[in-house]
Amino acid sequence: MKPADSLTAFSSLDDLFSDLLAVSLTGIIYYTPLYDDAGELVDFTFEYLNPTAQRMMRMPERPTLTHNEQWPHSKQHGTFAFHVEAFVTGEPREYNINYQADGYDNYYRLAARRSGAGLLVSFTDTADQPRSPVEIALRESQQAEQAARAEAERQRQQLHSVFQQAPVAITLLDGPDYRISLANPSVCQMWGRTETQLLGTPLLTAMPELQGQGIDSMLDSVLQSGEPFVGTALPFRMYRHGQLDTVYFNFVYQPQHNAQGDITGILVVATDVTDQVLSRQQVQQLNQELEARVQERTEAALALQADLLAATQRQVQERETFYQVFAQTPASIALLRGPRHRFEYVNAAYQQLFPGRTLVGRDLAEALPDAAAQGFLDLLDGVYRTGETFFGTELPLAIEQPDGRPARQTYFTFTYQAYHEHGRIAGISIFAYDVTEQVRARQLREAQQRQLHDLFLQAPAPIAILDGPTLVYQLVNPAYQRIFPGRELAGKPLLEALPELADTPIPELLQRVYTTGQTFVALELPVMLARHEGEPLEEIIWNFTYQARQDEHGAIDGVLVFAYDVTEQVRARRVVEEGGQQALALAAELATSNAQLIRTNIDLDNFIYTASHDLREPITNLEGLVEALQDELPAASFQAPLVPSLLTMIQKAVARFQLTIAQLTDLAQLQQAQQQPNEAVDVVALVESIRLDLAPRLEAANVLLEVDIAPGLAVSFAPKHLRSILYNLLSNAVKYRDSSRRPRVVLRCFRTADTVQLEVQDNGLGLDATQQTKLFGLFQRLHPEIEGSGIGLYMVKRIVDNAGGTISVQSQPGVGSTFVVTLKG
Repeated sequence: MKPADSLTAFSSLDDLFSDLLAVSLTGIIYYTPLYDDAGELVDFTFEYLNPTAQRMMRMPERPTLTHNEQWPHSKQHGTFAFHVEAFVTGEPREYNINYQADGYDNYYRLAARRSGAGLLVSFTDTADQPRSPVEIALRESQQAEQAARAEAERQRQQLHSVFQQAPVAITLLDGPDYRISLANPSVCQMWGRTETQLLGTPLLTAMPELQGQGIDSMLDSVLQSGEPFVGTALPFRMYRHGQLDTVYFNFVYQPQHNAQGDITGILVVATDVTDQVLSRQQVQQLNQELEARVQERTEAALALQADLLAATQRQVQERETFYQVFAQTPASIALLRGPRHRFEYVNAAYQQLFPGRTLVGRDLAEALPDAAAQGFLDLLDGVYRTGETFFGTELPLAIEQPDGRPARQTYFTFTYQAYHEHGRIAGISIFAYDVTEQVRARQLREAQQRQLHDLFLQAPAPIAILDGPTLVYQLVNPAYQRIFPGRELAGKPLLEALPELADTPIPELLQRVYTTGQTFVALELPVMLARHEGEPLEEIIWNFTYQARQDEHGAIDGVLVFAYDVTEQVRARRVVEEGGQQALALAAELATSNAQLIRTNIDLDNFIYTASHDLREPITNLEGLVEALQDELPAASFQAPLVPSLLTMIQKAVARFQLTIAQLTDLAQLQQAQQQPNEAVDVVALVESIRLDLAPRLEAANVLLEVDIAPGLAVSFAPKHLRSILYNLLSNAVKYRDSSRRPRVVLRCFRTADTVQLEVQDNGLGLDATQQTKLFGLFQRLHPEIEGSGIGLYMVKRIVDNAGGTISVQSQPGVGSTFVVTLKG
């Protein structure tokens, strides 16, 4: 049978072509070109869509739209240029594209060829076919990139939320004109300005009232030196709530660096401590809660991946900026997540509080069991449960140390504040400041004040402090109060407490001292007073000193009264005077001696005040000026050997001056004070207390200290004086050690039949016979190469002599010394 011709089986070629288009699994489009007035091909008109193209495109057989109206992004994706090139050249063209725009999201293969006056296009949609590995990988890459962008955005939003909710004021100043580039709501609230008023504006332009208050000098110093500046409770005048107020701040100026290490600006972290300075009340809440919002996932096309990557990089940069802000701030910052308070982020300052511990990723109870055991976990639970911010002021925390060392006692002022996600509490942010040094300094001041107060109360001489221009009795020691038994003096003005003084010269004398600041000394001044309220007046004869009291600014704010009731002495002298000529001579000698003794006591009073007030403050200021000079000198100047050596010599001279002032003050107090009452002193406990005070020096010099004291041994002696004896002997044994061998010091204390003997033996430098004869003299320094004032052993001998005891020394150069103190049993 003869086969038919290959085309004769079809009724016509037109029928063949029509049937082929109808059954084709490939989409077929036939276009005709559209030209503008200049003859340029600008678009294509749809002339025909086969059934497959109609199905894929969801369009009729002959759409009324043009190519660019159907696909507005065709030019951007390159498909329009593909059509134009195929039509103009007349050559077949193929094109593959993952088109993700105009409602399409598929991988297409295109083939185009000019046919007559039009363009014939064949295309396939991979949605009808299994996707290739390349396309699958491409889509997975896009999804991963979108997920990474979403995660970066979440983290940026979280950091931005924490920054916005921070209870401390944070701002970033750029460039030499300190233009504000970043300001959180706390800054806006604290400065009384909106964010719009601050951003992009130089600091002193945004807040002109700060000009002339030293802000620019502090900022310039940080920008030039690269060293941070810490301000504590510094006052500034600024507008808030419509008026000019004095506001106190704790703040840090932290230099900011770019990737090349250049200083580009200053980070400012500040807290308003006005309430603490004025009334020690807790600060008000500085920030409001802001809920974190997660940005909607945006649709993006493959051709926009460059823009997507740029946006992702900007978000990462913003996140890094926040990390840099938190990393460089001196405050300790941590972010906790969930009810178990898992550490999600800690900055360097927070990590330094717990060296060697892994924090991030661990629950607080696991990472910091010592803090949890001290009640901080309960505080966090309360904030997480209620959402109420907790402010902690100077709370103690004992931090366990590695290698078995004792726990380190610290103090913190901090804030626990809940942060939210999707309207629910997600975790807690921690902002903490280490205030250990401030607390310890205050505790030391308070201890010193208590010590001075106790000394004041124990003084045998009558002393009173009159406060203010009305001369109110602010403090009255027992010796003064005993002059007026049963009369209430403290808290009353002078003339209210002692109205009988109104007709005496006393009020005028006191007012003159208060006004002029000149000390007034009176000898044997008779005053009519009543010792008991309501009793008749009697003549009381006084020796007294009125001395102006000054505050820390040098302004007079009261009068110090040192009084001596010499009525009995004067009356006795008068009796002697009435007894005859011989008795007159004796009385005159007694009066002269008494007057001289009184003047000596008054001079000693003035010396004590001068040494403790007028001398200590200037030397302290000098010490501060030396430190400031050292900070201001350029680094290059320290390359010259003379500069550091001179600074070291000045610092040593200041230290020696401070030691001399302290010891002279002790010496003057020793010479002025009468015999202190004896008490039963536990020698073992006293020596242990002294050993703890000397512990740093003992450890630094590697001293072997041996103590041989019978348990329960007690000595009847003034505690302060016995402590001074032992402290000076032990500290001298350490100071005058021989560097060629390990220092060894032996302290023995034992009772004999009627005495108590103390021995301090060392293997130090030792003394020759000539040196031993000068040992207990005032200002005798027998080893000039070693720092000292030559006062300590003089004081020890005076104390021992006044108590009726003895002190001796046996010494040999290169062997050591043994001091023996014998006290009455």
